[in-house]
Amino acid sequence: MTASIIDHLVVTAPDLDTGVDYVNARLGVTLQGGGEHPRMGTHNRLLRLGETTYLEVIAINPAAPPPGRPRWFALDSLAADSRPRLQTWVARTNDILAAGRASDDRLGRIEPMSRGNLEWLISIPPDGNLIFDGVVPALIEWGSDDHPAAKLADAGCELVGLELFHPQPEWIQALLDAIGFQGPVSLARCAPSEGGYLVANLRTPSGLVRLS
Repeated sequence: MTASIIDHLVVTAPDLDTGVDYVNARLGVTLQGGGEHPRMGTHNRLLRLGETTYLEVIAINPAAPPPGRPRWFALDSLAADSRPRLQTWVARTNDILAAGRASDDRLGRIEPMSRGNLEWLISIPPDGNLIFDGVVPALIEWGSDDHPAAKLADAGCELVGLELFHPQPEWIQALLDAIGFQGPVSLARCAPSEGGYLVANLRTPSGLVRLS
């Protein structure tokens, strides 16, 4: 039986500065760290949400050569005037191959990735799009016991809970059950016209903030 927990939240933006400014303004804190993903032509900044949980702002890196493939997290579909948004989330497992098989490979191919001296395996749909509007997480397995969140300064932010909304919540629940997910996540039905979306409840130095 596979098991998984929340690893990190993913905020996408048309460019990194816009995404960082958005999160800084909403949460009243400063993002840190991050770097470049050579295989995807993207870069990011991070915010610690716990000892092994963080928030990532990610965008296309204009200084990197095109990757010759669809970028992850549907970044290729973002318009230049798009607003930053909580796009999806990533669940951590200690056996990503087994979790992928348990989900009938619906979460995408398992691929190696790196950023600086960090290495990991992650599930990526071949077309780079999101699974069920981003409500279903990508899977990640870190290459060592060192977690990126442990290297970030504590800015006083913590993930309290994640709310998932989708017109077909039973599909989402089936996939979460398949990967043995456990964590502070709730799942509710929304209107088909709304599509799927997420809301993260975050404790910050200035109080509780709902990021969506």
